[in-house]
Amino acid sequence: MPSPNCDIESLIKSQALSLGFDACGFAAATPVDDEAVASYDRWIRQGRNGCMQWAAGHRDLRRDPTLLLDGAQTVISLALNYYPARFQPAGALRVAYYAYGRDYHEVLREKMTKLADFIEEITHCATRPCVDSAPIRERYWAQRAGIGFVGRNNCLILPGKGSYYFLGEIVTTASLSPDEPCTMSCGDCGRCVEVCPSGALRDVGGADCNRCLSCLLIENHDESLPEWVSGVAGDRVVGCDECQLCCPHNAHAEPTTIEDFAPTEAVMTLTRERIMAMTGGGFRRTFAHSAISRLRLKTLRRNAALVTDVD
Repeated sequence: MPSPNCDIESLIKSQALSLGFDACGFAAATPVDDEAVASYDRWIRQGRNGCMQWAAGHRDLRRDPTLLLDGAQTVISLALNYYPARFQPAGALRVAYYAYGRDYHEVLREKMTKLADFIEEITHCATRPCVDSAPIRERYWAQRAGIGFVGRNNCLILPGKGSYYFLGEIVTTASLSPDEPCTMSCGDCGRCVEVCPSGALRDVGGADCNRCLSCLLIENHDESLPEWVSGVAGDRVVGCDECQLCCPHNAHAEPTTIEDFAPTEAVMTLTRERIMAMTGGGFRRTFAHSAISRLRLKTLRRNAALVTDVD
């Protein structure tokens, strides 16, 4: 338990670290600034959200976090490392690192609920944890709370740590002293733009989800994908990490200490044959507590059918 002589902000940050979080910061719960709103609106207007139609909804809530909780004063941003200590062997169909282990929604929710309970206990204020469960602009608030900056690859980058982090927020009625926003940027580095296999990062102003392999392989549940996808998907069947793998900020990424994020046996041995032989029940059992479950079996089979150079 943190020392009772600490200020409230220090107590909360200390508790967050003890729960396994790697970063915790505070920002005043005020409406999103006009420039960020305009940029997001332009991204939607240009149709760059692709198949993610949900991104166009709840615009009022995305603009103002106080609408998520009556009397909200602070947005607490949290980051949790998922970079793996072990990787899939050669021959396994590739799964993005975020989906190696237990579903991050479950893990984050458990840890954030414990932190929210702690905050309510010491402040007697209300809280609302958000783990992809509310339309809140995670990267915007993480930057405002000083824990990182949004890179050209559209991932939040924690200075000195990299981008392999899950994000979560706790909106609270507690008035906490805000941290200084992070003002770093990628500068003139464009390695992710060059490496992206589908050209999704070519234009400034946010990733084009119509071309992003991660979006197409996970969020798009159409029976078939554009023909060009088969030429760039390679052996990927769940997501794509290329824009993070090439990022200089990830050159010295440290493996997570969260055991729940260790790769499952199913991920380590994932092959086209295993996927094609799966029944609906087998898929649900195998990936019951995995983020892969959101793909649905038919989508995973569609993706596996694209793979032509891995047996």
